[in-house]
Amino acid sequence: MTATDATATTVPAHGGAVTATHIGTATLLLRVGGLAVLTDPAFDPAPAEYPGDRPLRRTQDPALAPADLPPLDLVLLSHDQHADNLDVSGREVLAGAPLVLTTPEAAARLGGRAEGLAPWETRTLPAPAGGPLTVTAVPARHGPEGTEAVTGPVTGFVLAHGDRTLYISGDTVLHDALDAVAGRFAVDTAFLHLGDAHFPSTGDRAFSMNAEDGAALARTLGARTVIPLHYEGWDHFTEPRARIEAAFAKAPAPRLRFLAPGVAETV
Repeated sequence: MTATDATATTVPAHGGAVTATHIGTATLLLRVGGLAVLTDPAFDPAPAEYPGDRPLRRTQDPALAPADLPPLDLVLLSHDQHADNLDVSGREVLAGAPLVLTTPEAAARLGGRAEGLAPWETRTLPAPAGGPLTVTAVPARHGPEGTEAVTGPVTGFVLAHGDRTLYISGDTVLHDALDAVAGRFAVDTAFLHLGDAHFPSTGDRAFSMNAEDGAALARTLGARTVIPLHYEGWDHFTEPRARIEAAFAKAPAPRLRFLAPGVAETV
């Protein structure tokens, strides 16, 4: 089945249910309150090389192409400075989106319809399924303390609609500021960026959560379900699915759920 064929059969029409389609890395298509919400668009086909101080190499194709996407209502962008969250094809997707929410720094660089949210700032959108969709930017830090000037600012998001509250961690390591998310929100489903990202030039310093960190954060959040993102398809990810499953098998832990690539599933 081609990506276009998969989209025709798996991307549902607007409705009240929450669905999620994992496209690859941190790229996720959500239907929340009848709105089509895309996260961290990275659609360049593999293999793809991105040079720099910490080179990136994509090894796995996204499950869908930009042409397969429905009309978007919103893009949530953790940050714009790394190609595994925003690549060349992803920038073309942003150009056609009616609204992009991201960090203030990324919004200034992107211009257009991009709006920056500082931590705990919110944006409310009317939802076709009724009631508002509230998006709140929440803290994230893309590496060990003291590396912020190198990694750049990032953000996570909390989406609230009706009785559903979804947390999207963005690229972050586990740190104390994330505890405040649990203090402010009753998260039922957490989409966690994992993968334990490492680079040869930075030694043992991690730039995303490992599986144990993800399980610890999920327990702090009290999340009912955890859906891993950002753990395969690039050379800098060091923890595959099996490591994540092993970490979450230790009690107590919330239900762990992996999404089939390219398939819309109710969450």
